[in-house]
Amino acid sequence: MFSSSAQADYAPYFYGNDPYSNNGNLAMFSLSEDTPVGTQIYRLNGTDPEGQEVRFGLSFDQGSKEYFRVDPKSGNITLVEKLDREEQDSVDVNISITDGRSETTESGKSIYKVEAVDRDTGSGGSVTYHVQTPQSSLFAIDINSGVLRIKSGQTLDYEKTKTHFVTIVAKDGGGNLNGNEQFMSSTATLTVNVIDAQDTPPFFIGTPYFGYVYEISVPGSEIFTVSAEDGDVGNPNPVSYSFDEGDDGVFGINETSGCISLLVAPIYLKREIFNIKVRASEVSGEDKQMDYGVATVVIRVVDLNNNPPTFYGENGPQNMFELTMYEHPPEGEILRGLKITVNDSDKGANAKFNLRLIGPGRMLRAVPQTVLNEAQVTILVEDSAAMDYERHQFLTYKLLAVEIDTPERFSATADIVIHLLDTNDNAPKFSSDYYIARIPENSPGGSNVVSVTAVDPDSGPWGEVKYSIYGSGADLFLIQPISGIIYTQPWASLDAEVRSKYNFYVKAEDAEGKYSLAEVFVTVLDLNDHPPAFNDNFLEKTMVIGAPVKIQAVDDDAEVPNNVIEYAIMKAEPDNNIFDIDADTGEIKLKSYIKSLAIIQNITKKRDCSWSLVVQARDRGQPSFSTTAVVKIDITEAVRGPLGSFLLLNRNNPLQIIGMLISIICFMVIVTVIISTATFLRNKKSNRILPNRRVRRRPRKQHFWNFKSPFKSSEPPGENFTVQEEQPEPEVVVENVNYNNNINNVVRHWPPPPCAPSLPPPPPTYVPGERHWTIPTVSAAVAPRPKKRPVIDRTDTVNKALVSELKMRLEQKKIATP
Repeated sequence: MFSSSAQADYAPYFYGNDPYSNNGNLAMFSLSEDTPVGTQIYRLNGTDPEGQEVRFGLSFDQGSKEYFRVDPKSGNITLVEKLDREEQDSVDVNISITDGRSETTESGKSIYKVEAVDRDTGSGGSVTYHVQTPQSSLFAIDINSGVLRIKSGQTLDYEKTKTHFVTIVAKDGGGNLNGNEQFMSSTATLTVNVIDAQDTPPFFIGTPYFGYVYEISVPGSEIFTVSAEDGDVGNPNPVSYSFDEGDDGVFGINETSGCISLLVAPIYLKREIFNIKVRASEVSGEDKQMDYGVATVVIRVVDLNNNPPTFYGENGPQNMFELTMYEHPPEGEILRGLKITVNDSDKGANAKFNLRLIGPGRMLRAVPQTVLNEAQVTILVEDSAAMDYERHQFLTYKLLAVEIDTPERFSATADIVIHLLDTNDNAPKFSSDYYIARIPENSPGGSNVVSVTAVDPDSGPWGEVKYSIYGSGADLFLIQPISGIIYTQPWASLDAEVRSKYNFYVKAEDAEGKYSLAEVFVTVLDLNDHPPAFNDNFLEKTMVIGAPVKIQAVDDDAEVPNNVIEYAIMKAEPDNNIFDIDADTGEIKLKSYIKSLAIIQNITKKRDCSWSLVVQARDRGQPSFSTTAVVKIDITEAVRGPLGSFLLLNRNNPLQIIGMLISIICFMVIVTVIISTATFLRNKKSNRILPNRRVRRRPRKQHFWNFKSPFKSSEPPGENFTVQEEQPEPEVVVENVNYNNNINNVVRHWPPPPCAPSLPPPPPTYVPGERHWTIPTVSAAVAPRPKKRPVIDRTDTVNKALVSELKMRLEQKKIATP
């Protein structure tokens, strides 16, 4: 058994650092939250008083995220997790530094000498020594001398094992016994008691340490108590406590008990978190500090949520803010006239709150939306169009601040009132896009037509509207600029027969020239101021028995029923019971029982079949006007033959006669083409080679109009054409009246082409007051009327020529027929 002499072994320690150093003990170190992961952010640095190699370590609270990692040899600290200050604004980490813990007895030193005696001689008396379990033992023995020593590289540690039991084996060199070689051995157990030396610094119990200071704490309040023991448990020394750093002079610690207390009122604490380094030092019997250990105490200043958010103006707390501005400010513009500050005097999460603007629509927006402690409030324009003076002359909003993460959810409100000033942002608007008016044609000049209305919602002169009219139809009209009443020119005389429709534009304009338009449609109402009128007061007609004759009167009124005419036979001579008239069309026809001239002659007892009728034309207006005309009718028998009947029946309808003639001509052309085709195919089939021929049309009598009777069979093709051998012919100049012939070198005298019906002459320029005729009375007397030139109808001339030609052709056919 042996005892080692006492030697002091001091603990390693960190170097200190200033707030801007990245090398030392990590105290007072800050890091930007956008530092990339993998960045080397710090280097721990320290030393051991005995010069031993030191190693570094760090640890986090249980359940906390491990943001850093340290290299134990170099002390380099690396960021391994992304930082987010809004999620966590401080990270608590425990760092450590250790040395090799040198023991009093050095490695390889002899601690005991074992001796064994063998009384044999020779090799049987030689003794060697062995440790029975050398693999796990801290000890080694000299095989010859029996000296027990600590193995190289091994040390004794009282704090780990206070007593070691070493079994030692003594063996002889062997010899002959009873004819056999025999080896002898003996064992002994050596007890090695390790005596504690002051080589272990004090260690803290129950780390990590956290303490809290509350707003209601008073100076002298106990914050936290640390506890440490001497690491040399065999012969421990008393421990003394002190601050190394981080207390800022606002905390104190009891040297004996380790109780940390507050020295000042919480209002004087400048930080929310204090990382205080507490030293626990061994004290020798002579009150001399020896080895020590260090622990970190994290003290957090805990804010009580006893202050709600508060709004401030330029002169202090304020809950009403007003601003006057023009309507429709630009979107995104800041309302700089509002000086608003919001503050919460609490700390940390108790001072975090949201801002929200409550009011009509989404015209304005408040920023920022989330505030910590204090912020300047900015109001931005979100919807410029909605900030309209015509809809809201002032806007009232509530600015609301509500705490986010507190159970109390304290809040505050402030009223924001914005008075809007008007601008000329509206054009006048008509009550309708168009106006429809009706005015009688006999209305005097200056008559009211229609009243238009436009409204400008702007205020002052911008809301005053002036009216004007323009357009091609506005010449006969005026408008009151202020009232919007449209009336006729004083000299205007409206006539529905001259013009019944007018349309023009009306403009409503404000003081700055902003305007809108509407369209006005004016209809001149027709009055029954024209009587019906015949072309002539005396008319002559020829009536074929079985076919009606037609008379027509015209009423110059513009609209129905004023221009709708009814016809009636007022008197007929020599007999009133011969004719009927269609009241709507004016067609006059014989009674249905009259089938021949003989019946008429039997009724009248006269050979002359000439009639005089007084026919009345009456309009349907109110009052109704009428006029009469004398119609002389000559009655004849129908022309014999279907063609004559057809022409007679359609003498007033030339289109039907022309259609009939075209049909006949087409039929003849088709027959000619068929015959020619058949002749060609027959000659081709017989393979006959014919000499050159010239086809000449057989001359026949020429007439201005060449018609074929549809009722007579066509002549054989051979009679119409002759084939002659080609031979020179003398040039003959003839007068070819039949313009359907295609012979060259003929002087043709073409009949004059029919002219297109000429347009009626334009109506005489209307001058109000120049109508001199009088309105006829109900007695059917013909009112005097300016004579009109009879319109010559080209169609009637052509019809008469056709009828004469047909009659002549028929007579020639009768003479030619035996």
